[in-house]
Amino acid sequence: ATPAANYVPYTMENHTLYISGQVPFWNGKLLHIGKVGDDYSIEDAVLAARVCGLNIIAQAKAALAGDLDRVRRIVKVGGFVNCTADFNQHPSVINGASDLFVEVFGNAGKHARFAVGANSLPMGVAVEVDAVIAID
Repeated sequence: ATPAANYVPYTMENHTLYISGQVPFWNGKLLHIGKVGDDYSIEDAVLAARVCGLNIIAQAKAALAGDLDRVRRIVKVGGFVNCTADFNQHPSVINGASDLFVEVFGNAGKHARFAVGANSLPMGVAVEVDAVIAID
C-alpha cells in the first residue's frame, strides 16, 4: 500500500532492510479498526498482527525484487497494540507476526522484539508492526 504520510515503505543500508510500520491492510481494505480489549479479542488482534506480518513480507519481497531467499534473518520486530488501559497481553498479540516469520523463514525468522500498548495508532487500527531484516 502507498504510505499515508511523508515516508517510504522501506529503506536498505549495509545489508539491512528496514520495513516501515505495517497495518492490517488486506485486499484493498483496512481491517481491525478499534481497540483490543474493547472492540477486538486477543484472537482477532493476533490475526491483525499476522496480516501486518504478511505485509512486512510483501514489502521485503518488493524491496528484494521478489527474491526472499536474500533474507538472512529477521533481526528485530516492533509491535504496537491499540488497546484499553487494562490490557496487558501485548506479547500474545504480536506473536501473530512473530509466529508467521518463523513459519516462513524457519530459524532465520526468530528475532528480538518489543510489544507495547498504545492509546491510539494511525487510522485507528488495532495493531501495527515494523521489522529490521538482515539481507544478502
